[in-house]
Amino acid sequence: MFKRSIAWAAGASVFALAACGQPASEEGNAVTTDTDQTGTGRQIVQIDPENDPRVWLEEVESEDALAWVEGQNERTFSRLQGDERYEGLYQQALEIYQSEDRIPYGSYYGGYVWNFWQDAENTHGLWRRTTLESYLTDAPEWDVILDVDALSETEETNWVWRGANCLAPDYDRCILTLSDGGSDAATRREFDISDRAFVEGGFVTPEAKGGVSWVDADTVMVGLATSEADSTTSGYPSVSYRWERGTDLADATEVIRGDRTDVGLFSFRMEAEDGTVYMMASEADTFYETTWWYLPADAEPVQVPLPAKSSIQDLYEGELVFTVEEDWTPIEGGPTYEAGALLSFTFADFVASGELPEVRTVFMPGPRQSIGNVGATASALLVAIDENVVGGLEAFHFADGHWTSDTVPVPDNMTISLGSTNMHEDIAFMNAEGFLTPDTLYTINAAELSVDPIKSIPERFNAEGLVVEQLEAESTDGTMVPYFVVRREDTVMDGTTPTLLYAYGGFQVSIRPSYSGSRGRLWLENGGAYVVANIRGGGEFGPSWHQAGLKMNRQRIYDDLISVAEDMHSRGLTSPRHTGVYGGSNGGLLTGVMYTQRPDLWNAVVSAVPLLDMLRYHTLLAGASWMGEYGDPSDPDEGAFLRSISPYHNVDANGEYPEIYLYTSTRDDRVHPGHARKMAHLLEELGHDYLYYENTAGGHSAAANLAETARRDALLYTFLMQKLMD
Repeated sequence: MFKRSIAWAAGASVFALAACGQPASEEGNAVTTDTDQTGTGRQIVQIDPENDPRVWLEEVESEDALAWVEGQNERTFSRLQGDERYEGLYQQALEIYQSEDRIPYGSYYGGYVWNFWQDAENTHGLWRRTTLESYLTDAPEWDVILDVDALSETEETNWVWRGANCLAPDYDRCILTLSDGGSDAATRREFDISDRAFVEGGFVTPEAKGGVSWVDADTVMVGLATSEADSTTSGYPSVSYRWERGTDLADATEVIRGDRTDVGLFSFRMEAEDGTVYMMASEADTFYETTWWYLPADAEPVQVPLPAKSSIQDLYEGELVFTVEEDWTPIEGGPTYEAGALLSFTFADFVASGELPEVRTVFMPGPRQSIGNVGATASALLVAIDENVVGGLEAFHFADGHWTSDTVPVPDNMTISLGSTNMHEDIAFMNAEGFLTPDTLYTINAAELSVDPIKSIPERFNAEGLVVEQLEAESTDGTMVPYFVVRREDTVMDGTTPTLLYAYGGFQVSIRPSYSGSRGRLWLENGGAYVVANIRGGGEFGPSWHQAGLKMNRQRIYDDLISVAEDMHSRGLTSPRHTGVYGGSNGGLLTGVMYTQRPDLWNAVVSAVPLLDMLRYHTLLAGASWMGEYGDPSDPDEGAFLRSISPYHNVDANGEYPEIYLYTSTRDDRVHPGHARKMAHLLEELGHDYLYYENTAGGHSAAANLAETARRDALLYTFLMQKLMD
């Protein structure tokens, strides 16, 4: 619940450089190559990160860079939108995304279910609420709190909704977060629910990365990366201030300051069942190492005695519930708690003494288990637990200093996602889905341990004749890597099935079975197969599965995916001619590595909002925050390893490559669009087949509204059909 929110996702002619908006000062840069010493005759382009000839493409909104982007987009649209299949795919995707029978997912607090809704008419969206009784009906009566389309028109700003933080117990005053165009940087504005209006003279912040949390009705904690003095090198806030109503933000009182080299410092509010409020802060020393702080109102910050690799989950029955992502021996000679454990201690005892109270084990996952969502209700602490990437749910209770649990009955063989929970309510929400099973929303009654379906989406595609199987591939070090295959039951194993392989492999993110109407309608119904690889780097089997591929061990992640692809081919499901590999963000780095390391395995590569320049990534936007995942390019050993895997630095001038489709967003202020831009420009110079598309809005999702999301999908599947089916 309180985890850091910074976690974190060709074949055409080559344009002349002058036609792409390249500055005149760069026209003299020639591609230089050195034959490597392996005897293979590869010619790898040598790019000095301190003197990169394509650094001009890192100037996000410069005239020259945007002119180049425009030329690339026109080229890509000409080919993909010119395909006779594109318009049909786009209309199918748009119908799905704008359908009125989608589940209106919501959060339950203050007696209402709160929902944010977008459709064909409301492209920016409606923030609305209804009673629980009405929500459980087939046609809820929604009360619109804020029309973001009307706000965008009035203020002439492309507002993208980023959420609301409302003050308990009345939930009448809220801090709304709005982003211009979808970037992570956003403004926060105080809103009055009763008046349906922004508060005149209320709390308002400038656009920045960071956040605001309530202390009480007239006080907030605020941290904003607005200047170097208040920012980390990763571009997140480094200071938290106490800001009183009626005063200028510049006069807010500094409460806690982190280091410039931290990832970021983020304050948050915890409330106990008796109404006691604890203000807290997480100082992210690295992406995976945190110093946790308790912030008394009238004293200096007090460090919470948790290990560096830990995550606070919730407060339940006075117990601070947290996970540890490393083995932890809190008291010399005492017990050691293994990485992955869910633990607790009485927080009031810590506040009173400043010492670590007795630590209790809530749950210790097995070797093929992992902990998902954790949320406190009035009667139980709900914990989603995956077993071999299949979901389950447990209800934990605390009494007389001990934890007990009951299994909550949930659908078998589904992905279980715990939604909104509230410590004052027994009703919570849960979603269940599978590759071929549409999403169903359930209510959980934590007091009765009952689960009831309340809403579901209709089938978006014809799943008749389709099957799902879970297989394993042996990686190069003997590790068995599971993967899911969705295919036709009558698939002939002759290597001709067009197959899209998807993976992520980083940041302890689990990739679980999910239902996608767009994927089903646009790909599976047209004869394609879909594969998800649960490679190392993810969180499918807890912290150890993730940490096995950190920094200089990252080749294991790439070997895992290569092994899955080879296993698919050996089984006859598909062959390189009909195989595509797809990933976004960190997964875009993954597919970029697949492009340079094993081009023989694919006929199509898709690299979305990717990291690709691993020698400059730490200098671009939030990149410095990820050195705990990838390593430090300035370190001799880690830098040498990063050069060996960096897609941008490992393109063979004379190599044979599959066509790669790169897409990103101008407004992505998390993963810099320069990664994809520079890679495309390099491929352009070398004459390698590629396509490039850059959405000029949309943030890290590369889509700011439903129509753009539909276009993104239609472009993707048109490309895959051209490469894998034609």
